[in-house]
Amino acid sequence: MSDSLLSVEHLSTCFDGPRGRAMAVDGISFDIRKGETFALLGESGCGKSVTSLSLMRLVPEPAGRILSGRVLLGGQDLMLLPERAMRKIRGRRIAMIFQEPMTSLNPVLTIGDQIAEGVRIHLDLRGAAARRKVLELLDAVGIPDPEQRIDEYPHQLSGGMKQRVMIAIALSGEPELLIADEPTTALDVTIQAQVLALLRDLQARTGMAILLITHDLGVVAEMADRVGVMYAGQLVEIADREPFFAQPAHPYSRKLFESLPNIEKRDTALATIPGSVPSLTKAFSGCRFADRCAFAWTHCREVVPDWTDVGDGQRARCHLLELRFAARERAEPILPAGTHQSAALHRGRLLEVNDLKVHFPIQRGLFQRTVGHVYAVDGVDLKLDRGRTLALVGESGCGKTTIGKAILQLIRPTAGEVLFEGDDLTRLHGETLRRRRDAFQIIFQDPFSSMNPRMRVHEIIEEGMVALNIERDVQRRLERVRQLLSQVGLPEDAGDRYPHEFSGGQRQRICIARALAVSPRLLVCDEPTSALDISVQAQILNLLKDLQGDMGLSYLFITHNLSVVAYLADEVAVMYLGRIVERGTTREVLHEARHPYTRALLSAIPEIDGAGEEARAVIRLQGDLPSPSAPPVGCHFHTRCPEAMPRCKEAYPGVSRFSVSHEARCFLYEQGRDDDNEG
Repeated sequence: MSDSLLSVEHLSTCFDGPRGRAMAVDGISFDIRKGETFALLGESGCGKSVTSLSLMRLVPEPAGRILSGRVLLGGQDLMLLPERAMRKIRGRRIAMIFQEPMTSLNPVLTIGDQIAEGVRIHLDLRGAAARRKVLELLDAVGIPDPEQRIDEYPHQLSGGMKQRVMIAIALSGEPELLIADEPTTALDVTIQAQVLALLRDLQARTGMAILLITHDLGVVAEMADRVGVMYAGQLVEIADREPFFAQPAHPYSRKLFESLPNIEKRDTALATIPGSVPSLTKAFSGCRFADRCAFAWTHCREVVPDWTDVGDGQRARCHLLELRFAARERAEPILPAGTHQSAALHRGRLLEVNDLKVHFPIQRGLFQRTVGHVYAVDGVDLKLDRGRTLALVGESGCGKTTIGKAILQLIRPTAGEVLFEGDDLTRLHGETLRRRRDAFQIIFQDPFSSMNPRMRVHEIIEEGMVALNIERDVQRRLERVRQLLSQVGLPEDAGDRYPHEFSGGQRQRICIARALAVSPRLLVCDEPTSALDISVQAQILNLLKDLQGDMGLSYLFITHNLSVVAYLADEVAVMYLGRIVERGTTREVLHEARHPYTRALLSAIPEIDGAGEEARAVIRLQGDLPSPSAPPVGCHFHTRCPEAMPRCKEAYPGVSRFSVSHEARCFLYEQGRDDDNEG
């Protein structure tokens, strides 16, 4: 291919371990053209990141080895170069942005020093010339006030700024190819939109190619020119963006699309992929997806499929395409539309939060005097009925998790009421509060870090029952554990294993079982699906919806994923800098958003239509979330609001009502404002 920058031919990489040789990458081939974005898409464990490390020859030794294949960069085979020559390639011709910027940045060096290292090595600049180049790079990646930021440390920067610093480091050698490994996974949608726009702008200005590694179909739709889908160490589909999103060819690709949540699927189960990615230590005799594919037959398990050309540059490894099979599965309804949760609806108020405040003191000096406060939660009102789901959405740092913990009294509020079944939890203490904890539980974002790695699963699940004296008989407790494991879709023998023996989705199921062990009526779900692959996320959402229908549970669902909100939530509250700025039913907030912040959040979500950002109006928010220790005077959002007026800087807006359930705090809507609710 004449315009090819990088050509990968039959690349294979393995890892040797106690269970045998795992073929993490098994004979993949693809090209990346000059100036294009090639997206490598797939679930965790399919080999995407190992592919990128193999291209850079950074596979960790001695366990990992590149067995065979060629990687041609401008016609030069990188596999044949000595390590000394490869060091001149890394950072100079090929650079990489890693997934987690905080673990990739050195906490004891300023960001200026870390960027300057690449400038010195690859551009041979020193002193004032190197500093000027670093300032240019900081400005190029959109870091405000680079003269000040250059001497700051990573901990002084927000998550979005850290990712921009990582991009600046990658650009310091002016590379021809940039490898971006999940560059937006941990970021809010607004910061994600900024980072993606930055990468597109830099690509347009420098002409570099991008290898984008992700499991997010929305990011692929936004960024990619071409797509490669990986499964179990192999590429199973390669296509241009438009035909891929119009009609994915491989059954695995189609399942990924069907697993995506949205508001139209609220009354149906999300499509899931049964089972899990097969162990890469086994010897495959046929299609690697056969055991999870609803269309597979004997031929699929016995013969390895060849590439089939579908047309328009799209090809896939599938025997079905050889037979021109075009059927697609449909998700089966959980219950007829409109009847889901009917047994639990309209049974009255479960939770009511009034003027909740959580202010953390800032203490300094020898005597730790209080010199200020962090206004994490600053006057929040919430209501949640039995059997309903209230989604709390907003950017990181806005106070969502603090609200959840304050409701459960894991953090004691500074002021306000938390009325649970009529009792004010803020007034309960000691044993009285402990006796109520069986009624409300929490599911944390990271299931692995929230479990004791030295405890077996049955001990983890029954721990709450023991602590609250719910069931003293050991055999009855173990029987309850077995019932819970079955209820969340895990085998009974899972109770005898340890957390590290399970996948991410299975660990989250264990955490759900632990929360259900004490028969709660309220579950606070803190980003329970944010770290999961699309198909695993679908399994957890189906489980949560089933449990709610069966048990009448109420959920306070904390998230920044509005697609999940559309599928699961009944009502939505949008939070900004410690306060609720808009609330309403899911359809009202997602389809009739009034507050400029809500509209910006919605506009930043990548659309799964393959058209890219140019097909929709994206509202750009400038800068990062202000510090909650010094919130702006007036409307907290006015410093970033594209529709701010002079009065927005003077006072905080009161409540404007648009229906019985829909309201927002914004000066754009003067009529219908409830003056009694100002503050």
